Amino acid sequence: MFALGTVRTTEVTALDYTDVVWDWNGTLLDDAWLCREIMHDQLVSRGLPGLSMERYGAIFGFPVRAYYERAGFDFSDEPFEIPAREFIDVYEARRHEAPLRREAREVLGRLREAGIRQHLLSAYSHASLQTLVNARGLSEYFATIAGISDCFAASKLDRGLELAETIAGPARRVLLVGDTDHDCEVARGMGADCMLIAAGHQSLERLQACGQPMLRSLDELC
Repeated sequence: MFALGTVRTTEVTALDYTDVVWDWNGTLLDDAWLCREIMHDQLVSRGLPGLSMERYGAIFGFPVRAYYERAGFDFSDEPFEIPAREFIDVYEARRHEAPLRREAREVLGRLREAGIRQHLLSAYSHASLQTLVNARGLSEYFATIAGISDCFAASKLDRGLELAETIAGPARRVLLVGDTDHDCEVARGMGADCMLIAAGHQSLERLQACGQPMLRSLDELC
């Protein structure tokens, strides 16, 4: 987890919206440490410098191929699909090691009690996302669960645009809650507001550059 320091907060809360769109990895699921660990092992096994948590937060992003290149991979030596598939296989084998954020279930419950519709939008495989959400007993909280079919995760914008079409309406106010600059980009494409939690896959400095309201924890949403 990254040091939060001083973050920009907002008087607006999730209770001011009709719909909340949640990111999964790094936002509801605390798995940045696991992703960093797997990538570190991949790099070291190839004789490349390892990856600290600080550097991970500074370089992680979408598209994933560019992140791999920043981490040190040279795709003239091996195609991107080899380490990308390797990462996916190891993550899938270890995915149940990552816990939900401590406050996640309580916040989901508060929003449900307030009558706010909640949706899950992720750059994670749709089938795997559904499996994990079911295993954590969270399916009941979401009106929509939307993962992607592209296992190499170029973007989740297209899925976000599809979701925006289903949510659209003159009285709808939509908030996207995420942990990366890509979440900010997706929210913008969807016509949604955005709040970012500085405890996931990207550093505080990168998130602050997005100019969006920041959360120290999910508790601050409502």
